[in-house]
Amino acid sequence: MRHLRLFSLAVLSLAAFAACSSAAPGWTYAPAPSVTPAPSTAAGAGASGAPASGAPAPSAASGAPAPSSTPAASSATGAVVISASGIKYEQTTVSAPAGKPFQISFENKDAGTPHNVVIHQGDASGAVLFSGVVFSGVETRAYDVPALAAGTYAFVCIVHPTMVGTLNVQ
Repeated sequence: MRHLRLFSLAVLSLAAFAACSSAAPGWTYAPAPSVTPAPSTAAGAGASGAPASGAPAPSAASGAPAPSSTPAASSATGAVVISASGIKYEQTTVSAPAGKPFQISFENKDAGTPHNVVIHQGDASGAVLFSGVVFSGVETRAYDVPALAAGTYAFVCIVHPTMVGTLNVQ
């Protein structure tokens, strides 16, 4: 009887070890919530930045913006437009006005993949000046960014730090 108990204990221990050492964890990385207060939202929008209806916020144009490395990406409302597709930003350089708050219309085109926009002083290793909410695509969110002084800033995805672009504030 004692050997049966020891054998059962050994089998259970082996099964627990095998379950804990699996190569596929069955979960997805989700970063800790931002300590930055949630951005204020436009009229009719819910606390998440998406419209209260649950539909995504309107994008800058009726179609998807073409990949761009020029600083001309802005929506009809004057918002800075940034989009992510294929785990990279489609716009590598964008511009915003100096000395006044502005809005980033961020479209995450990667279904089920979390992204956001974080603005850093100078380059991607500089101090964080703004951090947008991380969300999975396909969805568009509006980020309200406080006024920034004229200069060059980096924007980075906190989940995918190889996603980097340049924000020219002028």
